[in-house]
Amino acid sequence: MANTRGFELSSLNDGFFRDPYSVYREVRDTAPLCRQPDGSYFISRYEDASAILKDHQNYSSDKRIDFKPKFGDSPLFEHHTTSLVFNDPPYHTRVRRLLAPFFTPRTLQALETNVAAMIDDLLDQAQDAGTIDLVNDFANAIPLNLIGDMLGIPRDERKPLRNWAHVILGALEPSLTPEEFDVGNSSVEAFKDYLRDLIAWKRTHLAKREETDILSALLADHDTPDGLSELELMHNCIFLLNAGHDTTTTLISNGLDLLLRFPDQMTRLRAEPAMMKSAIEEMLRYESPLQIGNRRAVTDVTLHGQVLPAGTFLHIGIAAANHDERQFPDPEAFDIARTPNRHLAFGNGIHICAGNSLARMEAGLAFSKLLARFGNIEQAGPTERPNRARFRVISGLPVALTA
Repeated sequence: MANTRGFELSSLNDGFFRDPYSVYREVRDTAPLCRQPDGSYFISRYEDASAILKDHQNYSSDKRIDFKPKFGDSPLFEHHTTSLVFNDPPYHTRVRRLLAPFFTPRTLQALETNVAAMIDDLLDQAQDAGTIDLVNDFANAIPLNLIGDMLGIPRDERKPLRNWAHVILGALEPSLTPEEFDVGNSSVEAFKDYLRDLIAWKRTHLAKREETDILSALLADHDTPDGLSELELMHNCIFLLNAGHDTTTTLISNGLDLLLRFPDQMTRLRAEPAMMKSAIEEMLRYESPLQIGNRRAVTDVTLHGQVLPAGTFLHIGIAAANHDERQFPDPEAFDIARTPNRHLAFGNGIHICAGNSLARMEAGLAFSKLLARFGNIEQAGPTERPNRARFRVISGLPVALTA
């Protein structure tokens, strides 16, 4: 079971980045508990990944031990060990409880009208242009502006946020160059400096806050027993923008790339728009925005007949699990009617993505309006992907659009 078959996260090649799924299939078949050179293990089968993600008693999300060798005492370490996602209860429970009101059906309904209007404006611009980069001219703008609205960030101050989010999340990749480390740290500091000024301004304007302004609401709760410190507040706002922006951008970008690669499914979706919800789920399964998660065993655990001692670090292959033929028949087929589709793109258990309904709403509106507006959507250049393993990202996708 410990045979790696040459699969090492620290030394992936260009072939893997082009097509990780054929590699994952071999790993699932030959080494479902795949030992890495540093003593960690890669988990690739659905049943294992689903159970581990759900079991917060035996597997920890806290990354203070694991990020210290990589980040040292740096701003990146401070950020990634203070944000909601890389923590366990009770801190995780406290922060998630404070954020929960902003992801209810009522809040989504309040936001939906603004999102729809924003998408219409973007499509007006796309229609005038004829050819656009779907990533930078469309997919990026939707979540960036929505999360910006939810944090109460003025529209004319949002331009740097996209790049900050990209490099801070990019620092989570298995391999990190010194330059990427430095840029990531400077981005955290720049983001914190910006938020300090914004928080100072908002403290004097709380009486005028919007109903969906998360940052103002958290500031109003600052002095309650569960309130966040200013440092906690800043890092969780950075996390909300990073996670809400990057994941949804990637979902929309990968989703259109899939429809272009499988034109029969685009034709089917045009003919049956009621299938949009299941189409979004299949996009999430096939090209999961988050491809690899992590957990650390806090007790001795047994996987595939092997005892892993407490402290063992695990790489959870979400993308590998979402292509596991043991769970998904014909997993390499992109089928917008696939059911059931219990993918793990948003995780499982207490750490399931808090903004998953928001991302689904944004993507559903984006594709519904895009397909309704343009009867012909053609790729106008190659799909550009950076070599990233943890996140399945598209950096450029030129498309020609005609009504």
